[in-house]
Amino acid sequence: MGEKSIQKKKYILETARKVFVEKGFKKVTMKDIVEACGISRGGLYLYFDSTSQIFMEVMRLETQEADDVFSDSIKEDATAADILILFLQEQKKELLRRKDTLTQAIYEFYFENDLPKKDNILKKQFDSAVKIIEKLIEAGVENGEFYCEDCKGTARNIMFVLEGLKISSQTIGMKAETVDREISFILSGLGVEMEEE
Repeated sequence: MGEKSIQKKKYILETARKVFVEKGFKKVTMKDIVEACGISRGGLYLYFDSTSQIFMEVMRLETQEADDVFSDSIKEDATAADILILFLQEQKKELLRRKDTLTQAIYEFYFENDLPKKDNILKKQFDSAVKIIEKLIEAGVENGEFYCEDCKGTARNIMFVLEGLKISSQTIGMKAETVDREISFILSGLGVEMEEE
Protein backbone atom coordinates (compact mmCIF):
# COMPACT_ATOMS: atom_id res chain seq x y z
CA MET A 1 0.00 0.00 0.00
CA GLY A 2 1.44 3.35 -1.04
CA GLU A 3 1.73 6.40 1.20
CA LYS A 4 -1.36 8.02 -0.35
CA SER A 5 -3.42 4.87 0.28
CA ILE A 6 -2.15 4.65 3.87
CA GLN A 7 -3.16 8.27 4.49
CA LYS A 8 -6.59 7.73 2.89
CA LYS A 9 -7.22 4.66 5.04
CA LYS A 10 -6.14 6.57 8.15
CA TYR A 11 -8.49 9.43 7.22
CA ILE A 12 -11.38 6.99 6.78
CA LEU A 13 -10.71 5.41 10.18
CA GLU A 14 -10.40 8.76 11.97
CA THR A 15 -13.62 10.00 10.38
CA ALA A 16 -15.44 6.71 11.01
CA ARG A 17 -14.41 6.89 14.68
CA LYS A 18 -16.24 10.22 14.98
CA VAL A 19 -19.33 8.68 13.38
CA PHE A 20 -19.22 5.70 15.79
CA VAL A 21 -18.78 8.03 18.78
CA GLU A 22 -21.79 10.05 17.68
CA LYS A 23 -24.14 7.21 16.66
CA GLY A 24 -22.88 4.10 18.42
CA PHE A 25 -22.25 1.01 16.33
CA LYS A 26 -25.71 -0.34 15.46
CA LYS A 27 -26.99 2.77 13.70
CA VAL A 28 -23.93 3.36 11.51
CA THR A 29 -24.11 2.35 7.87
CA MET A 30 -21.47 2.36 5.16
CA LYS A 31 -23.43 5.27 3.64
CA ASP A 32 -22.93 7.28 6.86
CA ILE A 33 -19.18 6.76 6.63
CA VAL A 34 -19.11 7.56 2.89
CA GLU A 35 -20.95 10.84 3.57
CA ALA A 36 -18.80 11.77 6.57
CA CYS A 37 -15.61 11.10 4.59
CA GLY A 38 -16.83 12.81 1.46
CA ILE A 39 -15.69 9.91 -0.71
CA SER A 40 -17.45 7.60 -3.14
CA ARG A 41 -18.95 4.30 -2.04
CA GLY A 42 -16.42 2.51 -4.25
CA GLY A 43 -13.63 4.51 -2.61
CA LEU A 44 -14.68 3.19 0.79
CA TYR A 45 -15.11 -0.40 -0.43
CA LEU A 46 -11.59 -0.26 -1.81
CA TYR A 47 -10.40 -0.36 1.81
CA PHE A 48 -13.22 -1.93 3.83
CA ASP A 49 -16.04 -4.45 3.26
CA SER A 50 -18.31 -3.59 6.19
CA THR A 51 -18.92 -1.36 9.19
CA SER A 52 -17.79 -4.27 11.38
CA GLN A 53 -14.43 -4.40 9.63
CA ILE A 54 -14.02 -0.64 9.96
CA PHE A 55 -15.01 -0.70 13.62
CA MET A 56 -12.59 -3.49 14.48
CA GLU A 57 -9.79 -1.51 12.86
CA VAL A 58 -10.86 1.65 14.77
CA MET A 59 -10.73 -0.33 18.03
CA ARG A 60 -7.32 -1.74 17.18
CA LEU A 61 -5.94 1.74 16.52
CA GLU A 62 -7.55 3.09 19.68
CA THR A 63 -5.87 0.37 21.75
CA GLN A 64 -2.51 0.97 20.09
CA GLU A 65 -2.71 4.73 20.78
CA ALA A 66 -3.67 4.16 24.43
CA ASP A 67 -0.79 1.71 24.86
CA ASP A 68 1.64 4.21 23.31
CA VAL A 69 0.48 7.03 25.63
CA PHE A 70 0.84 4.76 28.67
CA SER A 71 4.27 3.44 27.63
CA ASP A 72 5.54 6.95 26.94
CA SER A 73 4.48 8.05 30.45
CA ILE A 74 6.55 5.43 32.29
CA LYS A 75 9.79 6.81 33.70
CA GLU A 76 12.97 4.72 33.56
CA ASP A 77 13.28 4.50 37.35
CA ALA A 78 9.56 3.76 37.91
CA THR A 79 8.72 1.15 40.53
CA ALA A 80 5.97 -1.45 40.16
CA ALA A 81 3.75 0.73 42.39
CA ASP A 82 4.49 3.81 40.24
CA ILE A 83 3.52 1.93 37.09
CA LEU A 84 0.34 0.47 38.59
CA ILE A 85 -0.72 3.89 39.90
CA LEU A 86 0.00 5.44 36.49
CA PHE A 87 -2.08 2.70 34.82
CA LEU A 88 -4.97 3.32 37.21
CA GLN A 89 -4.73 7.09 36.69
CA GLU A 90 -4.91 6.57 32.91
CA GLN A 91 -7.99 4.42 33.47
CA LYS A 92 -9.47 7.21 35.60
CA LYS A 93 -9.08 9.69 32.73
CA GLU A 94 -10.91 7.28 30.44
CA LEU A 95 -13.66 6.65 33.00
CA LEU A 96 -14.35 10.35 33.50
CA ARG A 97 -14.46 11.09 29.77
CA ARG A 98 -18.15 10.91 28.88
CA LYS A 99 -17.81 12.49 25.45
CA ASP A 100 -15.63 11.37 22.58
CA THR A 101 -15.64 7.78 23.75
CA LEU A 102 -16.35 4.55 21.87
CA THR A 103 -17.70 2.73 24.94
CA GLN A 104 -21.33 2.60 23.78
CA ALA A 105 -20.34 1.56 20.28
CA ILE A 106 -18.00 -1.13 21.61
CA TYR A 107 -20.73 -2.76 23.70
CA GLU A 108 -23.23 -2.55 20.84
CA PHE A 109 -20.68 -4.16 18.53
CA TYR A 110 -20.04 -7.07 20.87
CA PHE A 111 -23.71 -7.61 21.69
CA GLU A 112 -24.49 -7.72 17.98
CA ASN A 113 -21.51 -9.81 16.83
CA ASP A 114 -20.75 -13.23 18.26
CA LEU A 115 -17.06 -13.27 17.36
CA PRO A 116 -14.79 -16.28 17.82
CA LYS A 117 -12.40 -15.82 20.76
CA LYS A 118 -9.47 -15.35 18.39
CA ASP A 119 -11.18 -12.28 16.85
CA ASN A 120 -12.48 -10.75 20.08
CA ILE A 121 -10.34 -7.64 20.58
CA LEU A 122 -11.95 -6.84 23.95
CA LYS A 123 -11.13 -10.30 25.29
CA LYS A 124 -7.55 -9.99 24.00
CA GLN A 125 -7.22 -6.55 25.65
CA PHE A 126 -8.68 -7.81 28.91
CA ASP A 127 -6.46 -10.92 29.01
CA SER A 128 -3.38 -8.90 28.05
CA ALA A 129 -4.08 -6.32 30.77
CA VAL A 130 -4.55 -9.10 33.35
CA LYS A 131 -1.17 -10.61 32.40
CA ILE A 132 0.59 -7.24 32.57
CA ILE A 133 -0.97 -6.35 35.92
CA GLU A 134 -0.18 -9.84 37.25
CA LYS A 135 3.51 -9.45 36.29
CA LEU A 136 3.53 -5.97 37.81
CA ILE A 137 2.06 -7.24 41.07
CA GLU A 138 4.53 -10.14 41.13
CA ALA A 139 7.40 -7.67 40.69
CA GLY A 140 5.99 -5.47 43.44
CA VAL A 141 5.64 -8.43 45.81
CA GLU A 142 9.17 -9.55 45.00
CA ASN A 143 10.67 -6.13 45.83
CA GLY A 144 8.46 -5.56 48.88
CA GLU A 145 6.16 -2.87 47.45
CA PHE A 146 3.02 -5.03 47.47
CA TYR A 147 1.51 -7.75 49.58
CA CYS A 148 -0.51 -10.27 47.57
CA GLU A 149 -1.13 -14.00 47.86
CA ASP A 150 -2.88 -14.45 44.51
CA CYS A 151 -1.35 -12.14 41.89
CA LYS A 152 -3.34 -13.51 38.96
CA GLY A 153 -6.66 -13.42 40.84
CA THR A 154 -5.96 -9.87 42.03
CA ALA A 155 -5.03 -8.74 38.51
CA ARG A 156 -8.21 -10.29 37.12
CA ASN A 157 -10.27 -8.63 39.88
CA ILE A 158 -8.74 -5.23 39.12
CA MET A 159 -9.75 -5.56 35.48
CA PHE A 160 -13.30 -6.63 36.38
CA VAL A 161 -13.60 -3.62 38.71
CA LEU A 162 -12.36 -1.30 35.95
CA GLU A 163 -14.77 -2.85 33.44
CA GLY A 164 -17.67 -2.35 35.86
CA LEU A 165 -16.62 1.25 36.45
CA LYS A 166 -16.49 1.80 32.68
CA ILE A 167 -20.09 0.69 32.27
CA SER A 168 -21.21 2.68 35.31
CA SER A 169 -19.49 5.82 34.07
CA GLN A 170 -21.51 5.65 30.84
CA THR A 171 -24.84 4.64 32.36
CA ILE A 172 -25.14 6.37 35.75
CA GLY A 173 -22.24 8.81 35.57
CA MET A 174 -19.17 8.92 37.72
CA LYS A 175 -17.39 11.58 39.75
CA ALA A 176 -13.63 11.81 40.20
CA GLU A 177 -14.03 11.13 43.94
CA THR A 178 -15.81 7.85 43.19
CA VAL A 179 -13.03 6.68 40.88
CA ASP A 180 -10.37 7.81 43.40
CA ARG A 181 -12.12 5.80 46.13
CA GLU A 182 -12.13 2.65 43.99
CA ILE A 183 -8.49 3.12 42.96
CA SER A 184 -7.55 3.66 46.59
CA PHE A 185 -9.41 0.46 47.51
CA ILE A 186 -7.53 -1.50 44.81
CA LEU A 187 -4.18 -0.18 46.05
CA SER A 188 -4.96 -0.70 49.74
CA GLY A 189 -5.68 -4.37 48.90
CA LEU A 190 -2.03 -4.55 47.83
CA GLY A 191 -0.80 -2.69 50.92
CA VAL A 192 -0.20 0.60 49.09
CA GLU A 193 -1.47 3.95 50.33
CA MET A 194 -2.37 6.39 47.58
CA GLU A 195 -0.96 9.87 48.04
CA GLU A 196 -3.40 12.79 48.05
CA GLU A 197 -3.25 14.86 44.87
